[in-house]
Amino acid sequence: MSNPSQGKIHPSSIVDDGAIIGEGTSIWHFSHICSGAAIGKNCSIGQNVLVADNAILGNGVKIQNNVAIYGGVNVEDDVFLGPSCVLTNVTNPRSQVSRKTLYEKTLIRRGATIGANATIVCGITLGRYCFIGAGAVVTKDVPDYGLVIGNPGKLSGYMSRHGHKLNFEDSNQAICRESNYHYEKVGEEVRCLDLGEDKTLPDELSVGSKSYDDFK
Repeated sequence: MSNPSQGKIHPSSIVDDGAIIGEGTSIWHFSHICSGAAIGKNCSIGQNVLVADNAILGNGVKIQNNVAIYGGVNVEDDVFLGPSCVLTNVTNPRSQVSRKTLYEKTLIRRGATIGANATIVCGITLGRYCFIGAGAVVTKDVPDYGLVIGNPGKLSGYMSRHGHKLNFEDSNQAICRESNYHYEKVGEEVRCLDLGEDKTLPDELSVGSKSYDDFK
């Protein structure tokens, strides 16, 4: 890996002139960052990843192998994109009809997770800290903390910032088993009562100490 001031870039990857890459960002094998792409600080770009022109990534984004992020896709801070997940930018593509000036916008908000092999149809918004299950096909907006699974994807519950399903009781409140943070649900809207959605996790809660099975 080379180590220029903007971060680490493997020599097998291509970064076009005009791409913006934030400090501390690593780009691994065989990836291509196009001119006009903007990547924030402290991101991890896995193997065989494309970040196209006019795609935007915030800070702390983690992208696993074999993901293409096309123009029109805006990824906010601390998003996780799982292996081989699919993002699109035209609803009705045809080879014979050019729609390069008609790319539809997709917004992936802070802290969202997209599981392996999931497909996100363009023109929608994935809410803060939502969780898209592996292989899901998402065709409409997802609320903050929403858990979506299946094809077509359906809202099946809510996940905490630490990735645990929230079990709301009659009081419309739930507790994350890992962080002990309290969450409140009003209609389909969920918020954390102990830490604002734009706040960074404290150091003692930013490193996992137990496996997922330990919390079952």
